[in-house]
Amino acid sequence: MNKKAVLALGGNAIIQPGQKGTVAEQFKNTRESLSAVVELINQGYQLAITHGNGPQVGNMLIQHNAGIDRGIAPLPLGVLNAATEGTMGYMIEQSLMNCMKNNNIERDVVTILSQVVVDKNDPSVLNPTKPVGPFYTKEEAEKLHNEFGWTMIEDAGRGYRQVVPSPIPLDIVPFKTIKNLVDNNQIVIACGGGGIPVYVNEEGGFEGVDAVIDKDFASALLANKIEADLLVILTGVDRVCINYGKPNQLEVPEMNVEQAQKYFDEGQFPKGSMGPKIQAAIKFLNNGGGKVLITSIERIVDAIEGKTGTMIRL
Repeated sequence: MNKKAVLALGGNAIIQPGQKGTVAEQFKNTRESLSAVVELINQGYQLAITHGNGPQVGNMLIQHNAGIDRGIAPLPLGVLNAATEGTMGYMIEQSLMNCMKNNNIERDVVTILSQVVVDKNDPSVLNPTKPVGPFYTKEEAEKLHNEFGWTMIEDAGRGYRQVVPSPIPLDIVPFKTIKNLVDNNQIVIACGGGGIPVYVNEEGGFEGVDAVIDKDFASALLANKIEADLLVILTGVDRVCINYGKPNQLEVPEMNVEQAQKYFDEGQFPKGSMGPKIQAAIKFLNNGGGKVLITSIERIVDAIEGKTGTMIRL
């Protein structure tokens, strides 16, 4: 039986800190991130690839908001998520096809716009807390709230930002198609930016939600749905650490689910960084997954060979 893996790329790997985010920069960064894909293919894995979109959708929000004073209505966040699935999927797809050609690998690559089902009554929908987009003055924030109904909060004295829901993903609409393609040795790029959030209405159809879904949670759900053996989560550090940033910081090369949950409950993994990745790993493993590898994009090949990274198992 062939092995299956889901590889979760971070949006910050495509636009790196300090960059303007030009298309040339993003293509260059994308090309440099694909050594992980080649290594997994060489190890016999069938693959699905997910990616974050934080910097990209933030830039789109700024571009759209710049048109408000010219009478152009901004697009809903769910539509912007769909847009980044297309633009980033194109960059990853083309770069990967070229990379495989250079490595004499013959596989098709396809990008699928992925609607991801959430509960319209998820607590985060009633109390949105996820900040997105640029900072505004108090006057600008009030205008946006009054005109478009945006929820705005003050962010640590730096100005005002829009906050949106970040509901838990429950289902992936095209997962059967994704699974069939992966099972047939196609590489699928899916659930970009966590996917396009939708809910099921009273008639059984789908309606969009102005929200964002955590990419790591969506990746774990996709990995379970396609019955993947391995979930690879790329982040900014080579290994997961406890007591991070303190004199007694300690790298953790391996842990089981119970240890991961214990460290999480102790507050070792902050909500805005490593926390969601550990939670996603626990969800994947508790729902039948085989193992999770967390490491940096720069050290992915070494991590797959067991030289670095953090491996989490049941």
